[in-house]
Amino acid sequence: MKRHNLITKSLLLAALLLAGTGTSVRAVAQAPAVQEIDSLKIAFSPYADADQITAATEPLEALLQEKLLEKGYDVKDVDMTVGTSYTAVGEALSAGSADIGFISGGNYVLFSDDCDVLLTALRYAINKDSENPADWNDGTIEENTSEMNTYYRCIILAGPTEKGRLLAEKVNNGEQPSWEDLNDATWAVLNPTSASGYIYPCLWLMENYGKSISDLANVVQCDSHTTSVARLASGQVDVMVSYGHIRIKNAPLWESDFGGTAPMAEQTDVIGVTGGIYNDMIAYSKTSELMQDEAFRTALGESFIEAAETEEGKEIFGVFSQIGYTWGQDSDYDGERAAQELLRSMGN
Repeated sequence: MKRHNLITKSLLLAALLLAGTGTSVRAVAQAPAVQEIDSLKIAFSPYADADQITAATEPLEALLQEKLLEKGYDVKDVDMTVGTSYTAVGEALSAGSADIGFISGGNYVLFSDDCDVLLTALRYAINKDSENPADWNDGTIEENTSEMNTYYRCIILAGPTEKGRLLAEKVNNGEQPSWEDLNDATWAVLNPTSASGYIYPCLWLMENYGKSISDLANVVQCDSHTTSVARLASGQVDVMVSYGHIRIKNAPLWESDFGGTAPMAEQTDVIGVTGGIYNDMIAYSKTSELMQDEAFRTALGESFIEAAETEEGKEIFGVFSQIGYTWGQDSDYDGERAAQELLRSMGN
């Protein structure tokens, strides 16, 4: 009986002590355990120069670690790399050497057997959205609006060379350049897995001329959109293909860094516009052991969404022209699959 009373008094004392600190027995019992994770490996597609992406994303490690810790995951190291090509990032996801990757829809479709969509990027819409290229050539650089979009357009941009100016003049006079005009020009394109740097320009050529990039006589493959801009400014190429907001990002550097001899709005003109392209994504590797954990995937997705809402996050993700993220799904990219199927049917 005395022993029973002693136990009862001990439990009562413990409860009183916990109550005095504002903590309940139930709360202590339900405190979530923090799960330690050695490393999270992130691969970025080469949307810009590797040095530019590396510098811009350096603060992302601490920001992600903070957000994930709030959700019960202590990530010791965030290993971030920039792929040498779009394909290299898809291959890293496929092999599981990257846990997640920032990739295009075109790249995703090629590697979707081994990766899946985590988040779809959001971008500010721009004030020019017409499929008539002459509508873009009002002497001003495009501007972001306050609206968010899950799609963008690809543009075919003529530069300051004699051939580039000839193409621009025809478009601005309401004429469609001939295939001979286009074939006579030198084009800057990206890897065949890039949506705006290859796939959709191919579709534009097929729809308007029954031809493809592979039919062009003079093509220069570039490692990034930034490289294409630099070659256009210096006159190494006459035409480049890219996403519709490429001039917003690069107009301030056109003369100072790329060798342009006048403002970008004066030396470039849009000569072609594609249909809408679903935004790039953050994909996760199906072969990564870490990403098998659905709870962690959810926490990671939430962390990116929350990080992008901070001032620091806006600056980080701005290097990709991405302003936020929403939950994505595989079926969002069925249009991309259809586009690639069409390319394959045409022998590309």
